[in-house]
Amino acid sequence: MARPIRWRSPLRGRWLTSVFGAVLLVGMPVVIVTGLLSYIAYGPQFGQAIPADVGLLRLPTFDWPTDPAWLYRLTQGLHVGLGLVLVPVVLAKLWSVIPRLFVVPPARSIAQLAERVSLLMLVGGVLFEIVTGVLNIQYDYIFGFSFYTAHYFGAWVFIAGFVVHVALKLPRMWAGLRSRSIRAVLRTKLADTVAEPFEPDGLAPADPDPPTLSRRGALAVVGGGAVLVAVLTAGQTLGGWTRRTALLLPRGQTRPGDFPVNRTAAAARITPELTGDRWRLTLIGGPRPVLLDRAALEAMPQHTARLPIACVEGWSTTETWTGVPLRELARLAGVPSPASAFVQSVERYGAFNRATLQHNQVLHPDSLLALRVNGADLSPDHGYPARIIVPALPGVHNTKWVGRIDFRAGD
Repeated sequence: MARPIRWRSPLRGRWLTSVFGAVLLVGMPVVIVTGLLSYIAYGPQFGQAIPADVGLLRLPTFDWPTDPAWLYRLTQGLHVGLGLVLVPVVLAKLWSVIPRLFVVPPARSIAQLAERVSLLMLVGGVLFEIVTGVLNIQYDYIFGFSFYTAHYFGAWVFIAGFVVHVALKLPRMWAGLRSRSIRAVLRTKLADTVAEPFEPDGLAPADPDPPTLSRRGALAVVGGGAVLVAVLTAGQTLGGWTRRTALLLPRGQTRPGDFPVNRTAAAARITPELTGDRWRLTLIGGPRPVLLDRAALEAMPQHTARLPIACVEGWSTTETWTGVPLRELARLAGVPSPASAFVQSVERYGAFNRATLQHNQVLHPDSLLALRVNGADLSPDHGYPARIIVPALPGVHNTKWVGRIDFRAGD
């Protein structure tokens, strides 16, 4: 059947599609692996990763490391940041292959049917992950379902399509890359740009229009778009002065001397009655409960550590925290070497008002029940009167407004 007349760009062809494909072949595995690591960092062995029950898609779990302290900042920053940077490349790749999406009949053999199914999973999966991921970063849950559950299962749909598509298309991509010299393309001006030879099952049009952009111009547009996205988003992960450039992200901009928060005290319905003079920290796990007010905690030996805090949405910051080491609280509770610790906030609402910490997270010397940050008492939004801060722990599990810690001697 004749190819629709609307697909007549002279830039379409094996080479340009192969270039975009090669970039995604390098970048997408990084996004995939860091996303799966984020799920593991949430502690699925404690049933606190979402979704908790994933059936056959269960990942091998391990104790998430506490060293280096910036580990989760790196993995999640790469997942979100690189995922956003690759969006212009994904859109360019879809533009380059769009004629193949409308071929009739869609499949003339079993091999072609497998290719079409993998393409549906690949395209549908990546668009779903991009849209839901961007909305999650913006805290805009207009889709009406659990982002974490949908993003996890959607990722596996994309991964399956990606693996099959690479297996089917890798030889053609390699041949496409070798069909033209990148140096020659970068030296070719608009006036000298010609269409690739037409192939019945290829991407090049049979009757191309005159070029309005050279191939090096197309690469510059896509590459420039990726750089622009990086400039407008990377600041929320890198922090410092670069945070002022994070114009597209809700937690990119903060007040001078402050740092971002996902959930404010007002949003969590934290009232002065919950955190005022009547507040007590309860330690359990030993022979009897131990109750401590803030004055008692301040009288204990204090430890100061400069640690990053990073959240699943990609933002992170490094601050100086001061408080009581968790291992000292475990000793005081009568469980000097706990297998885990269950931390409960005084917050009564929300899905993330509790967290279970691993053995290594409780006993790390820089793991704190923080009372102060950057030399000042915690503000209500940052967890006053006390919050957890643990190296390399996902931000949501650095529980704020802590009311109870249950140190557990065994599973």
